[in-house]
Amino acid sequence: MRDVCAALLHHPVLDRERRVVTTAITNLDLHDIARSAHAFGLRRYYVAHPVQAQRALADRVRQHWTEGSGALRIPDRVAPLAALTVVDSLEAALRDLGGGGAAELWTTSGVSGGARTLTFAAGRARLRSEGPPVLIAFGTGWGLADGVHDLAAFRLEPIRSPRPDGYNHLSVRAAAAIVFDRLLGEGAAR
Repeated sequence: MRDVCAALLHHPVLDRERRVVTTAITNLDLHDIARSAHAFGLRRYYVAHPVQAQRALADRVRQHWTEGSGALRIPDRVAPLAALTVVDSLEAALRDLGGGGAAELWTTSGVSGGARTLTFAAGRARLRSEGPPVLIAFGTGWGLADGVHDLAAFRLEPIRSPRPDGYNHLSVRAAAAIVFDRLLGEGAAR
C-alpha cells in the first residue's frame, strides 16, 4: 500500500464567481479532516495557507490539542492533530512529502474534469500498487483553482449525489471523509 497524505489548500482556490481567492482557516476543518485522515490511516494532513498569521493560528490549535490542556481533556485528539502539518503552499507540502517531485498529486473537485480523471476504483487499485507517495489535495471556498489541477497526475472523479438535481456542494470536511472511505475504507472493495 502506498503512503497517502492529504492537503487542504486555502490558496489558490475559487470563489462562487470562479475568481482565485484566499480563504480563512477554520477550526472545524483542522479537527474534522485530521480525525478522518487518522481514521483511514493517512500519514500526514497538510494545511496550506500563504498568510503567516493564519498558519500561526493553525499551529496554536494543533499545539493546544497535542501538548496543551486539550490533550489532557480529550486524549483521542492527540494523534490525529499530531499528524497536522502547516505549510505555506501546496509546493511546500509536496516537497515535505516526497522531495524532488517524487510524490504523486491527486486533486479533487465537485465537477468532472478532463482526460486524467481517476475513478475511485482505479484509485484504490493504484494505491495498492508500487509507486511514490500520494498527496490528495482538497480546496476550500468553491474548490481548487484550475492551475492546481494542471499540476496533478490525476483528478479524482467527483462525488455524485443521488438527487435528481445532482446537488453535490458538500463541505470539504464531508467530501474528505467520503474520499478517504472510498479509497481506503473497508467498504472500498465494492
